[in-house]
Amino acid sequence: MCANRFLFLSSAVLAHFILQERLQAMGILGCVSCIVGSVVIVIYAPQEQSPSSVEEIWKLATQPAFLLYAAATFSVVLALVLHFEPLYGQTNILIYLGICFLMGSLMVVSIKAVGVAIRLTLEGISQVTYYQTWLFVTIALVCVISQLNYLNKALDTFNTTIVSPIYYVMFTTLTIVASAIMFKDWSGQNISSIASEICGFITVISGTILLNTTKE
Repeated sequence: MCANRFLFLSSAVLAHFILQERLQAMGILGCVSCIVGSVVIVIYAPQEQSPSSVEEIWKLATQPAFLLYAAATFSVVLALVLHFEPLYGQTNILIYLGICFLMGSLMVVSIKAVGVAIRLTLEGISQVTYYQTWLFVTIALVCVISQLNYLNKALDTFNTTIVSPIYYVMFTTLTIVASAIMFKDWSGQNISSIASEICGFITVISGTILLNTTKE
């Protein structure tokens, strides 16, 4: 998510100086909003858990709450791919993007598991023999390929200035939801910290929308 925010800001700044695109006053306000919102999120972010093995992540992923979220996500994706895309894919932007950000929320969790497996293996605690490692790798690859495919379709069909903010907002939102369900990141936080994070997130969303809708 931090990488996505940096990508939006850097592309806007580079386009202004290199491509001579005008960055209007509202665009500058959008950049400032993204920076302020990001700082607030970082300050009040919950302590991230550091799983000690792929098996530990697997236990978190097989909790009833997360299994329900994953099942609901796959069900909606299948419905979008098999039924709604042939009928409305060329006219409704949420069809292609819905597939992208739903699969993206599961992709982030899978890639985190793969990252833990790689780190532990390099430290001498091999995770290669666990079937869970390869299952997470498979899920991550399926999610990445699906996202690339349908995001390209969305960009080919609809205006980039509409696709980018919708994708960013929904991808970030569902990633936070999936992580909160799986890792219970907010369980130890007080109400004020959670409220501050939400305000920071809304500020980033507002800045992203301003940045994309005011580009010339």
